[in-house]
Amino acid sequence: MAESAVVPGLEGVPATQSSISHIDGTAGLLSYRGYPIDQLVAQSTYEEVALLLLDGELPDTSALERFDTGLRSHRQVKYNVREIMKFLPVTGHPMDLLHCAVASLGMFYPQQELSDAERENVSHLDAMAMRIIARIPTIVAMWEQMRFGNDPLPTRSDLNHAANFLYMLTGREPDPLYARILDACFILHAEHTINASTFSVLVTSSTLTNPYHVIAGAIGTLAGPLHGGANQKVVEMLEEIGTPSRIAGYLDTRLSRREKIWGFGHRVYKTRDPRAAILKDMMENLASQGHLRHSHLFDIAMELERQAGERLASKGIHANVDFYSGVLYHEMGIRTDLFTPIFAMARSAGWLAHWREQLGNNRIFRPTQIYSGASARHYVPASQRSCDTA
Repeated sequence: MAESAVVPGLEGVPATQSSISHIDGTAGLLSYRGYPIDQLVAQSTYEEVALLLLDGELPDTSALERFDTGLRSHRQVKYNVREIMKFLPVTGHPMDLLHCAVASLGMFYPQQELSDAERENVSHLDAMAMRIIARIPTIVAMWEQMRFGNDPLPTRSDLNHAANFLYMLTGREPDPLYARILDACFILHAEHTINASTFSVLVTSSTLTNPYHVIAGAIGTLAGPLHGGANQKVVEMLEEIGTPSRIAGYLDTRLSRREKIWGFGHRVYKTRDPRAAILKDMMENLASQGHLRHSHLFDIAMELERQAGERLASKGIHANVDFYSGVLYHEMGIRTDLFTPIFAMARSAGWLAHWREQLGNNRIFRPTQIYSGASARHYVPASQRSCDTA
């Protein structure tokens, strides 16, 4: 096989066939199961979108009610998980905590191997997915309380998915406006075809391991700054810039060094990320209603997008979802290092939809390689080896 056959990063190489989501990178369109993302954000809820992703169709009222009731009733985690969390360093990143805690769930809710019948049982797979989707926000909110010396707050079955998370995170009655904004953010982040973490889901699922291992692996992949961690980097970048007057100099320096501008560019989109456009509109609405806490960051973000666009748009580099999601979470008073765990909370629905799809037509992933090492050699005992100092 010729060396030119290697495709770094597998860019453009189809790895699977999926009916879950679709991106038109040229037109800047994203759809879940055929439904445009802007329609789902405007008219649906995260609970409904999660079930759409899992089952392929918008649920009827009774099916949605059953799924929502299941989410509300399975938010609690075993006290043993909390005990594990107590022994982890409070200085650790919440993504490291989440990776550890989700992996540990498999010991308390064991499902070592799915039989052929179970892999074909839609209700059984939905129930497994629902429990994982329900518990990830609980773990994130528990850690936010515990790392500051507080006991975790109990879950509330009277609140929806987003509102319950805000309550557990802050201990305050959730602002309905912020709960709806967070719900919209969950929808926007729920699924995005075969990105790095979703490819991790496919590979891990193909071994028929339990879904806790699958999701823990995806969380570890998402943690990287070139994937889910970019939204945290955006806010750090905006704080470093500090004022709109320093944007031009910042761009000059970064671009001259060929350094990344966080929140810009995407492997698939050749125009603006539609999720970024929706988030920007949401932020503009918040600003007009006086709901932004630190609007100077939003001012910097808007001006940075304008100036970066003048320099980069012709190269197909535009603002992506990470650019505004980090700013929006910051304005809601959410700590910066929680941005990526929130991404994981939302994306769990898409990950589990791909887990289910992989199980339906499974073949273990086993790619090949092009060897570039030494040719055949004979072993030489240590006493007969000499160091080449030339």
